[in-house]
Amino acid sequence: MAEILSPAGSPQALCAALRCGCDAVYVGGQSFSARANAANFSDEELARAVEMCHIRGVKVYLAINTVILDSQLDGCKRAVEYAAKIGVDGLITQDLCLVEIVRKCCPRMEIHASTQMTVHTKKGVEQAKELGFSRTVLSRELPEGIIADLSELGTQTEIFVHGALCMSVSGQCYMSALIGSRSANRGLCAQACRLALSAVKGQERYDLSLKDMSLLDIMPRVLATGASSLKIEGRMKRPEYVAKATHSAVMACAGRDPDMDGLGAVFSRQGFTKGYFEGKKGKEMFGRRDKVDAAVSAKALPGIHELYRSEEKRDRVRFVFTAQKESRVILTVTDTRGNSFCAKGDVPQTAQNKSLSTEQVEKQLIKLGDTIYEYGGCECDIGDMLYVSPSRINALRRQACQGLDSARAKANDRSVPFEDRDITDFEGGCECEQPKIRIEISSLKQLENIDLSDIEFVIMPLEMCKNADFAALGEKLMAALPRFTFDEENVIERLRALKEKGLEHILATNIAHLKIGRELGLTVHGGFGLNATNSVAVKLLGEMGAADVTASFELKAAQIRALKKPVPVGVIAYGRLSAMLTVNCPIRQAVGCGKCTKRLYDPTGRELAVRCSKGEGYVEILNSDVLYMADKLNDLKGASFVQLCFDEEDPQQAADIVRAYKNGEKPQLENMTRGLYYRGII
Repeated sequence: MAEILSPAGSPQALCAALRCGCDAVYVGGQSFSARANAANFSDEELARAVEMCHIRGVKVYLAINTVILDSQLDGCKRAVEYAAKIGVDGLITQDLCLVEIVRKCCPRMEIHASTQMTVHTKKGVEQAKELGFSRTVLSRELPEGIIADLSELGTQTEIFVHGALCMSVSGQCYMSALIGSRSANRGLCAQACRLALSAVKGQERYDLSLKDMSLLDIMPRVLATGASSLKIEGRMKRPEYVAKATHSAVMACAGRDPDMDGLGAVFSRQGFTKGYFEGKKGKEMFGRRDKVDAAVSAKALPGIHELYRSEEKRDRVRFVFTAQKESRVILTVTDTRGNSFCAKGDVPQTAQNKSLSTEQVEKQLIKLGDTIYEYGGCECDIGDMLYVSPSRINALRRQACQGLDSARAKANDRSVPFEDRDITDFEGGCECEQPKIRIEISSLKQLENIDLSDIEFVIMPLEMCKNADFAALGEKLMAALPRFTFDEENVIERLRALKEKGLEHILATNIAHLKIGRELGLTVHGGFGLNATNSVAVKLLGEMGAADVTASFELKAAQIRALKKPVPVGVIAYGRLSAMLTVNCPIRQAVGCGKCTKRLYDPTGRELAVRCSKGEGYVEILNSDVLYMADKLNDLKGASFVQLCFDEEDPQQAADIVRAYKNGEKPQLENMTRGLYYRGII
């Protein structure tokens, strides 16, 4: 049976999850949590949480699932060391530096590939497994058939079954960072997608806001996928939400009908959707939380407290009570897993009238209401004319149950050794005085006026490559692989065909592409979607086959300069930066493809370009302003290449931009930005 994995964003939410029957919880510490605005746990609270869970046979997964900066590597290692010491059952991680920390310092620690790693294909799951991940948290956009296929690959899979849906593919949203430096990859998303963004100019619409998902009422289909863990989203939610969602999931897995109306009352955005799981995208998936939803929740919340007012019974216990003359009273308690504890009391008194009976002992031992235990019987060995007061039997019962708690916690202890080893003991040196220029085009016409002699690579979408002039481009051609796909085999077949025509280079936008490139014998270049923000991640990407790596554009220029570069590192230096990657087109659901304006509009008049992947099954929402760094290349010193990304530029504009970067010209653009290279992210 798949585990029910509940969110615990606070000690109060943890209590609600445990009392409603979850099998595992995921929590965050004070640092490196992708829900930085949740209450989260101090070190002391985290240690207590692990103990509470292990007493109950519940697993604890610690989310260290943000991207890590070089300045934080030591702090991240300390967080892992503490997790190893207190015995968390596993780490949920996004950044590859965690792979290196675990490999070198605590190889027995279990790690799970966060959904922020954008794993959604067979090669992605296989690559995660090769890295040492025992579980992969799959992207939320997958239909049940693909989930079932990926769950057969010999490693655990985890899927979301209830809670909020991001419009963006997890790990590929930069909108909050670009708008206000609050990075979703750092746990500080400002949820800009929930604000008014319209596909129709002049109308107030919310075309990036999805309803919450819930699959609890189709649980037999969910279980049939073979997913190992069923995850409830909600570390930012109240304990009442956690209680209701956990209780409903337990009911659903037991074959009982969950209370979907009650779930919707606690929290929803105009109802729930099953869209991605059923492969149905479109208008019915969109919704926003309004005053009606909030009013319904306010009425529903008080009644939910009853769900977690008392402890969930986690095991059945048997007692052995022994009272003999001139010997201390002994009470031994044993659970169904063989854990036991022996409590000792005072020497029994002499009875005045009649001896203590088994029924009198049992009357006190059955009082287990404040524990996680269910009474399973007792055996008594009582000498003649002996007496033990009910209060002393009660005290022994409490002592025995507390001792059994400790025995169970010890039996479920998952602490592992940690050896403090250097994870940055490698050479850099792959720096360049004068960066080469790479261009990424969206139309073959953009090449018409560009002198390619000084261009290192021409990057184009995979589908466009079949129409490329291989004779003219030669080794300069690089195919950008689809950033999301539902048909990986088709991608591989197209690559094989292009390799026969002479293709040698591909741009990897997620970890699956690294494995594909290695297996096909192609040279792989790491794209920005890999979210490389530290030197250790750059090193590991090199070990995985990346010939070079594009640094995350969420880094400051100074941070990029300071990276150790065991493989060449480059930067995005021109273009409309990707704000969001989504498989649910906001324009199509609003007005249809026939009326597509390729724009979203915010209330301030800003326009965000929407780029269609033309058959690949996803769209990219681009920043409203154009990144320009031609006159600031000295600030990117050490970068081996700069990548210029052309979207709607005509051939002359593209040629002018290339010239500007060759000559270091000052900008001549309206709506220009320096991106995050100076202001950085929080």
